[in-house]
Amino acid sequence: MQDELNFQKKLSLRLFGLYKNTQTQLHDLKYLFWESTLNCNFSCLHCGSNCGTENSKDLPYQLIVNELIKVKNVLGNKLPHIVITGGEPLIRKDIEVFGSEISKLGYNWGIVTNGFLLNYERFNSLTGCGLTALTISLDGLKDSHNWLRNNVLSFDRTISAINLAAKNEHITFDVATCITAKNINELDEIYNLLVGLKVKNWRLFTIDPIGRAGKHNELNINGAVLIRTLNFIKNAKKRKEININYGCDGFLGNYEGAVRDEFYFCKAGINIASILHDGSVCACPNISRKLIQGNILQESLIDIWNTGYHPFRDRAWTKTGQCVACRNYKYCLGNGLCLRDIENNRVMRCHSKMIDNVKINITSKL
Repeated sequence: MQDELNFQKKLSLRLFGLYKNTQTQLHDLKYLFWESTLNCNFSCLHCGSNCGTENSKDLPYQLIVNELIKVKNVLGNKLPHIVITGGEPLIRKDIEVFGSEISKLGYNWGIVTNGFLLNYERFNSLTGCGLTALTISLDGLKDSHNWLRNNVLSFDRTISAINLAAKNEHITFDVATCITAKNINELDEIYNLLVGLKVKNWRLFTIDPIGRAGKHNELNINGAVLIRTLNFIKNAKKRKEININYGCDGFLGNYEGAVRDEFYFCKAGINIASILHDGSVCACPNISRKLIQGNILQESLIDIWNTGYHPFRDRAWTKTGQCVACRNYKYCLGNGLCLRDIENNRVMRCHSKMIDNVKINITSKL
């Protein structure tokens, strides 16, 4: 049994499906992630990339600049937004040099960081080199955040970084929070904390069972926690004190249109590409390495983008297992590709099924 979508929701999703089909055919490159390093100053329990303090051999930034020059030569001024991730990108001392060079080429760029190294001097250095967007992770109140981040100093340093960024009106800034059973009861307090810090944008995620997170069963949420998260977002949106959204993973049934600014759309390989720390080219960095499309050490990124990415743009191959009989498959296309076990071609987590199972259990107890 699946929760039946109401008529208005079906109509809206069908219209949105036309937009998705057009975007897939055009596949304009709008976001490019650069996984600048696998080194990190933390060893977070939920890290999807198994990042740590071990020595990761990272590419010189100039190789990435060279690829972006080739992209500009093809795309002209219709350039993708560059997102620098890791590991922890601020470990690298050449981010500002990289940022300055690509800013001169006309690119906007941002960073996703744990915030630990983002002090006043580093923040001013980054903004002075063209930083236009920033995401900082906050995963609960002090004890919950420090537990997940595996660092007793993390929370205080993160709050300091958030306070610094929220005061700057010249960058697009948001806070990202990963939901666990440990922090689900803290959402109201986190909300008040962020509103008090004048944060304008907040994204909530559930943790994908990949990388290090796959080894920590306590991080796997159940349907009840997912529904509590979605209801919290739905209600918080009505207050309009902060722009709050659920992350991009997963089709959410009748919650679609209520907890995100747009309907579910996995844009991996359609509008999103990534260069990984070793030069491999894929879509979102969290997607299985089995879907790598090439490497910039052998072929240019823009050529790979224009001639590759077939598994991302035709997802008929995902209609296996529980997806075969799913009445919502046409809206979902097998869920986000970061949630696909590629080797066994199965979906690791189905959000709409999790939601539906909770409703079934409630009904059976009545």
